[in-house]
Order: sequence, then C-alpha cells, then structure tokens
Amino acid sequence: MAVVSPLAALRYDAARVGDVGRVLAPPYDVITPEDQAALYERSPYNAIRLILPRETNRAEASARALRAWIEERVLVRDAEPALYLYSQAFTMPDGSARRRDGILCRVRLEDFASGIIRPHERTFPGPKADRLAILRATGTNLSPIFGLYARRGESVRALAGGADERAPLVDVDGHRLWRIADARTVARVAEALAGETILIADGHHRYETALAYRDERPDVDGRRFILFYLANMEDEGVVILPTHRLVRGPLPDGLESRLAESFTVTPVAAGAPRGAGVIDCVLPDRRLRLRARSAATARLASLAPVRRTLDVELLQRAILDPILGVGSDALAFTHEDGEAADAVREGRAAAAFLLDPPTIGQVRDVCMAGELMPEKSTYFFPKLATGLVFSLVDPPSA
Repeated sequence: MAVVSPLAALRYDAARVGDVGRVLAPPYDVITPEDQAALYERSPYNAIRLILPRETNRAEASARALRAWIEERVLVRDAEPALYLYSQAFTMPDGSARRRDGILCRVRLEDFASGIIRPHERTFPGPKADRLAILRATGTNLSPIFGLYARRGESVRALAGGADERAPLVDVDGHRLWRIADARTVARVAEALAGETILIADGHHRYETALAYRDERPDVDGRRFILFYLANMEDEGVVILPTHRLVRGPLPDGLESRLAESFTVTPVAAGAPRGAGVIDCVLPDRRLRLRARSAATARLASLAPVRRTLDVELLQRAILDPILGVGSDALAFTHEDGEAADAVREGRAAAAFLLDPPTIGQVRDVCMAGELMPEKSTYFFPKLATGLVFSLVDPPSA
C-alpha cells in the first residue's frame, strides 16, 4: 500500500523574502543557463541557489545556502505536520484556461519491484549523480516528485475537504497553496490514497536518487520518505505536451529515400494537424509527413503490445536508430512546433522530428504493464514550482 503522510515543511517567511513569487523556480532539469541567470537576479533567496547553484561544487553551495537561510529564519519549519493543497492555473498552447490541483505530502519510498510506485520512462545516469550529491549535502527534498493516481469522479479539492474555501497561504502567478492540518482530513486523504498505485509523471531521476540515499542509511526514518505532489490523472488539468526530437546532424545522404522505404512520405505545410501515428520531419527546405508502412511497424514487433502504440518508439526504432544512428542522449528536445522549426531554419539542428504526445491512458497502460517508455517521452505541463515547500529528511552536513 502507498503510505501518504503529512510533513513539517520548511517554508519561506514572506516577511523576510517579500513577494514569494520571486523566490520560486522551475524544476532544475528545465532551467536553461539564461533562466538560471535571471533567477539569480530575481532574488538573493531564489530557490535556484538550492537546486541549481552556479558554483562549481553545487552540493556544497546548496547546503551552505540552506543552512544560512534556516539560521536567518528565511526558511522556517512548520511547528506541526500538514498536507498542502497546491493549485496551478495555466493557459494551454491553444489559449484555453486550465487548472490542475494536487496534494503536497510525504510518501514512503518503495522499490519499483513492489508495483506501488511505478516509473513510466527510462532515465539518464548523469543527472542522478548530481542530484545525489545535493541530497547528501542538504538532507532535504528540495523539489516534489510529480505523481499520479486514479480516482474517477473525485476531485482533489473534494478529497482535500474544502481547504480552498479559506484564504491561501500563497497566491502568486497562478500558484496557490493551502495548508491542511485538520487531523480527520489528513487521515481521510491518507486512507483514500493508500490503495492507489502511484505513477511517476515527473521526477524519475530524483526518485531513483532518493532510493539510493535511503539505502545508504536505512535506519534514518526521514530517508524512507520523499516529497510528492499527487494529482488525479482523471482530472482534465493533467496535460501532456509533445516532446519533439532535434537532430544535430550530419544527416545521411538520400534521407528522404531512406524514409520512403518504411514510411509513406508526403510534403506538408507547417501547422497541419498530425494525429496519432503521424510524424513530421522538418528539414531546412521542406517538411515531410511520415506515416508508417509495414516495414516500419515490423521494427516494433519485439516490444510489448502497450509500447507498439507509442509514436516515440516508432520514431526511435524506425528512424533514429536504423537511419540516423542516434540515441536519446545525442538529441536535443523541445515542446513547441515553432521552436523546432526555428532550430532547423537557423542551423541549430539539421532536422526535427515532430510527434504528438502520448495520452495519459497510454502512460498508465505502460506503467501498469511494468514497461518503460524511452527517455524524454512525456512533458507534463505546467511544471511544478520549486520553493513552495521543502521537506527536511536528514540534517544538512556541516
């Protein structure tokens, strides 16, 4: 069973930092060098100094900042454990307004073999080493893992017992946070989610890092838990954007002819809707629409049935591997069609491959079958803010 519990959170003291919006940051893995510089300028207390310091020794710099902010009471730990209702209002690429609600809480770490908490995509080794160094130095979960459960017909706000009827603790830039300290509500949430399978939407590297950290000192109770944000995957606010592949090059001679051996290739104008099973190849002088023929789908025959339906697997196994000879670690990624086309036009990429995102149903089916998608298969939107709450799991090193 999933063990969900409240946490005595470390939180920014608004009286010390001013506008809390100025100290929030996105997750570390979506922050560009330009973003990092801007966040440093935004506030001397921005969470960037904890999750992605610019010093060479990131772990040491992060721990130093955390200790100083706790000593100066910039960060103050709640006297009593609580859950937090976290709501994000956002705008979709098509201009429509959405809202996603979730519960910030502690969840007991579980090995993936238990099936209680399940990943949906493979990870890269490099980021885990960096995150483990920071976790060892700070003893703190600095950013929540984004998890999904499925409870049809029950909103997160209903589960939270009307916490949103009070004034929020934080209300900045679409981020709203409410504290849930009522013992009966906390118990009801824990009981309701105990029987759920939790799918990791975002934060695979940090989750695997936390498992390694736990195993170093399994006797430390705090290390057996990790900060989670749990949302109901049945909610329309759970959105996945596409993750397009940018190929740096060089491209093989006769690329279009090679593609035509496995795909129906048709010129297409920018902006034409794709749909499932369709991949667009953007080249400097043209855009080609690719629809799989039997030679392409045959390359998926060795996969589990739930993975054969994934466009990202088709792209990797029928184009990137056999024709271009590149793996996920040699690619760049973007979530916007226009940005991908710009990269090709400006010479920053030799080609771009555009595909629609997997559905939440496909993600669920892959997880429940015990399978994994390729790295960077999903982009859950919007990203969670770092800095609303931190969870101290082990005292920072001296």
